[in-house]
Amino acid sequence: MKKTLASAAALCLLALPVFAQQPDKPAAAPAAPAGGPPMPQPGPEHALLQGDVGTWDATVESFMAPGAPPMVSKGTETNSLMAGLWLVTDFKSEMMGTAFQGHGVSGWDPAKKKYVGTWADNMSTSIGVIESSYDAAAKTMTGYMDAPDMTGKMTKHKMVTEWKDADTRVFTISMPGPDGKDVTGLRITYKRRK
Repeated sequence: MKKTLASAAALCLLALPVFAQQPDKPAAAPAAPAGGPPMPQPGPEHALLQGDVGTWDATVESFMAPGAPPMVSKGTETNSLMAGLWLVTDFKSEMMGTAFQGHGVSGWDPAKKKYVGTWADNMSTSIGVIESSYDAAAKTMTGYMDAPDMTGKMTKHKMVTEWKDADTRVFTISMPGPDGKDVTGLRITYKRRK
């Protein structure tokens, strides 16, 4: 169980950090090349990504064993928006005494009617694939990522991001424990850097 929670914390230190407050309008995508098909344009779902652009200071709580106090570390997340369509995330921290670096890309998939993303980091040789739904009334994103645990077994990780305000969000990741109930492996509190 300890290895599994450590894996969740390492693989998903950041996961899907998107979808904050909706701005007035999203950034425009580039114009289509002459004679080519029309370029995709950002819509209202993409506008949600704009709220996470910038630099965020992170307090990371890694829960290594049930009932034990979490290991706490600090990190930095930097987000940029590509063509108004994709949020590109870079995260740096320390995890279990080792430098941690992760990279994510997330956006809206109109065919699936879901937010989608990928996550890769220096503590895993596999990429995480994410699908999420946003509840505007609760200002909460709930999603799942299929990714391997420390044993290499594919595991479904539950991820929840709650926006407390435009400059504060809390990300929690959990996965099934031995009894099948979700166990929190990681909680990150993000504060927007001024």
